[in-house]
Amino acid sequence: MSRPSRLQRQVLSLYRELLRAGRGKPGAEAHVRAEFRQQASLPRSDVLRIEYLYRRGRRQLQLLRSGHATALGTFVRPRKETEEPSGRAGPGNFPEAGDNSRSRIDTMRSSETPPKK
Repeated sequence: MSRPSRLQRQVLSLYRELLRAGRGKPGAEAHVRAEFRQQASLPRSDVLRIEYLYRRGRRQLQLLRSGHATALGTFVRPRKETEEPSGRAGPGNFPEAGDNSRSRIDTMRSSETPPKK
């Protein structure tokens, strides 16, 4: 096996630092492990995405180390049983008339702004 690249060493170092920083904070270690496990399937050739995730991890590490962070949590939208895993309708799949689904344009419009006529 060849030696790890500089980027691989940086990612492993970030992983250890995040685990250490999250030791006393509820939910932090589990979140760090889950995030790294989820991203482990990225191909090695996708350097841009790996570098982006590395920078994002560095920012999270700074937040964890600051005295303001007391715990770590995530925002998760609960899925309906009939909903697709991606949470969106696929191409060519349009919501049913009685579905009460809102289109992407409708969700971008503010509730205070009346629709244009």
